[in-house]
Amino acid sequence: MTETRRFGPYTVEVDRLDKVLYPEAGITKRDVIEYYEAVAEDLLRHVDHRPLTLQRFPDGIGKDGFYQKQVPDHVPDWVERVSVPLADGGSQEQMVAGNAATLVYLADQATLTLHPWLSRAPELERPDTLIFDLDPPDPGDFGAVRETGLRLKEVLDALGLQAFVMTTGSSGAHVRVPLRRGPDFDAVRGFARRIAEHLADRFPDRVTTAARKAKRGERLYLDVGRNARGQTAVAPYSLRARPGAPVATPLTWDEFRRTRDARSHTLGSVPGRLKDQGDPWSGMGRSAHGLDVAVRNADEVLGAPGDTS
Repeated sequence: MTETRRFGPYTVEVDRLDKVLYPEAGITKRDVIEYYEAVAEDLLRHVDHRPLTLQRFPDGIGKDGFYQKQVPDHVPDWVERVSVPLADGGSQEQMVAGNAATLVYLADQATLTLHPWLSRAPELERPDTLIFDLDPPDPGDFGAVRETGLRLKEVLDALGLQAFVMTTGSSGAHVRVPLRRGPDFDAVRGFARRIAEHLADRFPDRVTTAARKAKRGERLYLDVGRNARGQTAVAPYSLRARPGAPVATPLTWDEFRRTRDARSHTLGSVPGRLKDQGDPWSGMGRSAHGLDVAVRNADEVLGAPGDTS
């Protein structure tokens, strides 16, 4: 059966609504579409003008899904696009979620997870977000995530940068810093790496920046690789392809201190949470700082480059 959803001037035809996308929980495509309708206002605030990589599961999370960047020919004309320059000198068109109709269209295509860039069109070479990915040694060890996240916040506070935190809906957390656009990706990633290495030096038994799992041991991996051009990070309020339909969920820092599980917020709970509490990241853009002040504070806070004392 096909249904028609209308969003102002846009019409979206949705079908196969009883298709089960999360088998263990019996969550259907209808549930996913209604979830994205419910959170659209808050989610769109965080992905507007950002090229998207889509993670789609046409046969549900029990089967293989795939990632999609290039816009297919069948996508409606009203879905926003941005031309993304490629390293080989060419370009590709990627979708942008600019309205609720687009989110519903993507959900009808069995898109479960949205992965936006850390920069916005038209200034794709200038990120407006710095991100740290906290990946615990054991998926069930959120204590390591909480401990490192709070230590990271202390460092960022000392540098004069305001930090925001969210559970990823997988196993860890992301700590994000809104930036005024200026430095390119290489500069932002280099500064993030300096912060991560500072924490790894201070807490060598608890934190590592080693990309290879074999070298991490029982330490949390503090990953800054997402700060590279063309990399993405899961969108706030995006579903994850995990049993129970967990959601990447922004938290207050007080909530983060009490959190025990990166998957504690789900498709069933997040719409009500937003209705009752609002989005703790709603004012994030007003907290953006340039990196210049943080760079000036860096030697005092982090030590001079190469200083391991």
